[in-house]
Amino acid sequence: MVDLWQGGVRLHCREYGGSGRPVLLLHGLAGHSGEWRRTAEALAGEYRVLALDLRGHGQSTRRPADVSRAAYVADVATVIRELGGGPVALVGQSFGAHTAMLTAAAHPDLVDRLVLVEGGVGGAGGASVEAVEGWLRSWPAPFATRADAERFFGGPPSAGAWVDGLEERADGLWPRFDVDILVDALRPVAAAEHWPDWERLTCPTLLVLGERGIIGAAEIAEMIARRPETRQVTIPAAGHDLHLERPDEWARVLARYLGTGTA
Repeated sequence: MVDLWQGGVRLHCREYGGSGRPVLLLHGLAGHSGEWRRTAEALAGEYRVLALDLRGHGQSTRRPADVSRAAYVADVATVIRELGGGPVALVGQSFGAHTAMLTAAAHPDLVDRLVLVEGGVGGAGGASVEAVEGWLRSWPAPFATRADAERFFGGPPSAGAWVDGLEERADGLWPRFDVDILVDALRPVAAAEHWPDWERLTCPTLLVLGERGIIGAAEIAEMIARRPETRQVTIPAAGHDLHLERPDEWARVLARYLGTGTA
């Protein structure tokens, strides 16, 4: 575990080990760095695997003053420069995928391969933010027991990772985030489509989608049309949290792409 500082914000990173090329993993909204454990285990033999608690999440600063897209990009750039040891393979899921895309566009010298898991260019609109906020506020926190939390999150296979992100206190298990901060962070993602950033990318890019995911077919088609060299893989029977729902299939896809550049 390593703590870095960026603009007065503590950034908590997990180092999963390995001594090869660096891979940095970015979780989605309301997630945490620990959800990448199985991914890291699959890669650690050949790669140096790092995972970041994004600002406002996990053990990073809970209530940062700045939750702009630029702030998240600056955080990731800081981690790469201080821990990555050179250009990294940058992997992000959902909100983390959008952050990864913007980072690679702004800092092409820091990213040599990009993997977007259930991530697009943004611009879903205010209704999408309201839906996410409603879901986050529906969490019956504190959860009295781990079993209660697992039932709420739908049971195996992905519930365990969500529950692992909770903080144990005397009165139960609590989220390690504040809803208002996460909603403020999500608004700029939903407010605009970031096509110029997508087209500015220079590194090889892989889109990994769930068969039951939330990225629309029209958006995916446009992404491919604007950058035809982009590779795409769809994981059967998987939803938005495909790295948790189908961890073995996901890990095989990622390892193959990092190793060979083929999807």
